[in-house]
Amino acid sequence: MIKNKINYSSRKYVIGAIYILVAIILLVKLFIIQIVDDSYKHSYESNTLRYITQYPSRGKIYDRNGKLLVYNDAVYDLMVVPNQVKNIDTLSFCKLLNINDSIFNSYMTKAKKYSRITPSIFISQITKEEYGRIAEMLYRYPGFYFQTRSIRQYPMTIAAHTLGSIGEVTKPEMSRDRYYQLGDYIGKSGIEKYYENELRGTKGVKITVVDVHNREKERYMNGECDTLPQAGTDIILGIDADLQAYGEYLMNGKTGSIVAIEPTTGQILAMVTSPTYDPNELVGRKRGIRYNELLNNPDKPLINRAISGVYPPGSTFKMINGLVSLESGAITVNTAYPCSGPNSEPIKCTHYHHSPVRLYDAIENSCNPYFWLAFQDMMNSKRFGNQKEAYMFWYNNVTSFGLGRAFKSDIPFTVPGNIPKKEFYDRMYNGVWNALTVRSLSIGQGEILVTPLQLANVAAAIGNEGYYYEPHYIKSFGTPHDSLSQQIPIDSSFITKHIINIKQKHFKDVKKGMQSVFEGEHGTARMSKIPGITVGGKTGTAENPHGLDHSIFMAFAPVENPQIAIAVVVENAGFGSTWAAPIASLMIEKYIKGASTRPYLEQRVLTFNKSEE
Repeated sequence: MIKNKINYSSRKYVIGAIYILVAIILLVKLFIIQIVDDSYKHSYESNTLRYITQYPSRGKIYDRNGKLLVYNDAVYDLMVVPNQVKNIDTLSFCKLLNINDSIFNSYMTKAKKYSRITPSIFISQITKEEYGRIAEMLYRYPGFYFQTRSIRQYPMTIAAHTLGSIGEVTKPEMSRDRYYQLGDYIGKSGIEKYYENELRGTKGVKITVVDVHNREKERYMNGECDTLPQAGTDIILGIDADLQAYGEYLMNGKTGSIVAIEPTTGQILAMVTSPTYDPNELVGRKRGIRYNELLNNPDKPLINRAISGVYPPGSTFKMINGLVSLESGAITVNTAYPCSGPNSEPIKCTHYHHSPVRLYDAIENSCNPYFWLAFQDMMNSKRFGNQKEAYMFWYNNVTSFGLGRAFKSDIPFTVPGNIPKKEFYDRMYNGVWNALTVRSLSIGQGEILVTPLQLANVAAAIGNEGYYYEPHYIKSFGTPHDSLSQQIPIDSSFITKHIINIKQKHFKDVKKGMQSVFEGEHGTARMSKIPGITVGGKTGTAENPHGLDHSIFMAFAPVENPQIAIAVVVENAGFGSTWAAPIASLMIEKYIKGASTRPYLEQRVLTFNKSEE
């Protein structure tokens, strides 16, 4: 059977029609691109689409009463895309920027190393005044444009170490967090560093069309592809700005620190370290130069002595030894010990007073022999199998006050100080030692070292009669009186109560003795008594092998319901009653009453001069 021959000739018309249809579609699309859609036309006419990072406003920082401590001010970064820098008048450009050609070449080389096609910072943090002068002429220089960002400003010029600073991000920091790019800024210290993630906000991007003359023409696609920046979260600190400023005023010309804590919360009310510096000095293009000047200053103003300075606590530590001895059962408040003043052995008293003495009198007179003998009886107590077991009881109770460890809060770089472990003395004395060997511990000397922050926390724990909260800066997030502050919780560890394993009644007894330090006939701080305010305190004089002793004091007030706990250290100033106690007294009065009513005492404190050493 012969099959019919199929005729394919008609298919060529179908194929031809398909080709014609495709050609028509392409022509229509080309017509739309070139004639109808302006965005394509502009992209063709322009040199580039410019992607400009929109930096968010960094979160502001307030004190506990709503006073502004840190805010933002606008500055401008001059950006460069090296491949777009063509045929510019370098001489006139350098004159416009007030730089020379060698600096220009150096900046360009740095930018090219980063990228020839990606924008990078040519000159950072140009002021508003400079910006106005440069911006109107910048169209003459293709490849350059301005990008807005903000820098920190400090209206009260206080609490430099607490607030911290921001600086340009480093490569290791960029590798740890992809949020950052070259030229970005990041918190370097203090609150700025700890709360960086909350403060920094979220970046946005603006895309603009730029013509051949380096001038921005319009927003690309009418801004549809832009993203808006999200401002950082504001922070409210527990700091009282007026109290902080007053503390810095009182410590002017001195070396040392003041730490004040709100006992019921653990919030820092003031953290003063002296010498200090104006935080505005570490802002702007001269930050690096000024930082190096501060770093090389022989007075070491960059050191935060409140958290990193370590000192023997001296007689302030007797309160802890008294509490531990009471808890051990080795003594009661009525236990009496003899004192022969400077003739006492093996530990002398600093002065003559009545003898024998009981707990209240021993605290009021700061009697060394009493606390040494109480310590010895505790170490020899039949409650323990041996003296080393007694020492472990002592060690565990002492460290429960937060001593011998670094605090884990938003206060960075705190140091642990030192409370010697049993193993330390085992190594030092080949395992053979007893209470007499370590007797200096009974009066806060020897190997004991504490920071002013730790000492203030001890005062808070005694004032609270047996508990404390981890000292911290943060009070809440959000703008003062804003509901946001109720929505973002602070770290729960900051509001965890630390209980000290000593009975409350013993704290009450020690507080009674500390009140007599101000109100007793022979109280070592009686000259610093505050009219109308009951204060419990303890003076201390810490031995210093490198010069005069350090003047130390800790206190809390009012005794019945403490609102403030405080520690003061004035280096190389002698007795605690001479300088540290008056400063603490003035600070307490300032916080509770709002102002000092003793200008004579304030004036005497201000007369202190390190040249008197």
